[in-house]
Amino acid sequence: MPAAPESAARPVAPGLAARLVEFGEELRAEGVNSGTAELLDAFAVLAEVPWTDPDAFREALAATLAKSQEDRRIFELVFERFFFRATEAAALREGVREHGVRTGDRDGDDGGEVDLEELRRQIAAALQEGSESLMRDLARLAIAAFGRQGDGSGVIGVDVQRIRRTLGLRAEPQPQLDEDDPRRAGLPRDALRRFETLLRRELERGQIERTAKLPPSRPLNELDRALPSGPLQDLAAVHRVVAQLKRRLKTQGQEHRGHARHAHVDMRRTMRASLQTGGVPVDLRFKPVRPRRPEIYVLCDVSTSVTSASVFFLSVLHALHDSFRKMRSFVFIERISEVTDVFGRERDFRAVSEAIARDAGVADISGYTDYGRVWSEFRTLVEDDLHPRATVIVLGDARTNGRDPRADVFGQVAARAGRTFWLNPEPRLYWNYGDSVIATYEQYCEAFECWTTGQLEEFVKALTAPARTR
Repeated sequence: MPAAPESAARPVAPGLAARLVEFGEELRAEGVNSGTAELLDAFAVLAEVPWTDPDAFREALAATLAKSQEDRRIFELVFERFFFRATEAAALREGVREHGVRTGDRDGDDGGEVDLEELRRQIAAALQEGSESLMRDLARLAIAAFGRQGDGSGVIGVDVQRIRRTLGLRAEPQPQLDEDDPRRAGLPRDALRRFETLLRRELERGQIERTAKLPPSRPLNELDRALPSGPLQDLAAVHRVVAQLKRRLKTQGQEHRGHARHAHVDMRRTMRASLQTGGVPVDLRFKPVRPRRPEIYVLCDVSTSVTSASVFFLSVLHALHDSFRKMRSFVFIERISEVTDVFGRERDFRAVSEAIARDAGVADISGYTDYGRVWSEFRTLVEDDLHPRATVIVLGDARTNGRDPRADVFGQVAARAGRTFWLNPEPRLYWNYGDSVIATYEQYCEAFECWTTGQLEEFVKALTAPARTR
């Protein structure tokens, strides 16, 4: 008989069971549905994977305890409250010195020193290699070196970029560096984005550990931001264009159906007409097909990067709600917040803007746009309601701040809707430069440059074209 696989007899570490139960309780406290069944699954899978391997341990628990994208996000944020902080702790104990500055001095322990130039080289080499676990460990060490100086901005997205610039990590070649420096030839862009993601995650965890809780959703007012409260000078023109949009969507597709529009026979009218032919229903009469009321879903970016277009976007939202009854609207930055009831309750443009800024929970930690998370939350909110007659309209610049765009989730949303449009306020010349990923989304939708009333009219005219096949 062949020997039993080693994993079959792998015991769980003493004391680990109690920690897993505590971990499950912490997840439940944060809203994750991790009950007894999920914990039993976790114990079972840990008998099959090496619990001494951080990556395998993390993924095993995530697969059994996190049942959705939102659960996985919370899992990632709270996981290292409990496990595998040894790397950063060791870095803090040893200390990091550059030009006489030490970040690890605690309790009078001078500790050792780490050459930051060597740290830069190691991080660059890890990016070239693409090792996930090594990049994660070095991200923690980089935060210990640069993120504990007391000069952080308090905004995670800004601190991520500050650390990256200090490390000298760039995709472009840097010929002024030594020939043996891994940064000289430039670093892979995908690896750079992944390293930024790891830095952001570690900074978020640090903030969670300091506050001992996940941050709640925050409205714009708490970010010291206010939405523009004065409408466009040509708000009436926007309403006129949106009225055209209503008429176009209301009859959309009927000109392509031919006689299918008369599929249902009107028996009463047919029998009445048959009296002229001796009761023989020679002349069939059909029920007219009345245009179905369209259903619209609109997502509006209200982040700092689209401040200049916020008045226009909110004016479009205001006009859409004035024309369509079956409509749901959302605003977003880091997370999504439905504001349909705001437009139903408030008719004045200024009151709408103030209510959204005061009540809509669109951020939690950094205040920087997270399109990937927005799509996941939006799909969860509307996936049961989307249908081929629905139209999804996105108002945003598609700038992800280096975060995962989750185009696959956006594609799933677009596949369930009849048509999906993206109105981008940036000039087309700027698309796909920097952190703009509009091309990633454009494969699933029709994108338009739109930040004026004239461009909005061009968008409405484009609706005369038949929907493209995906």
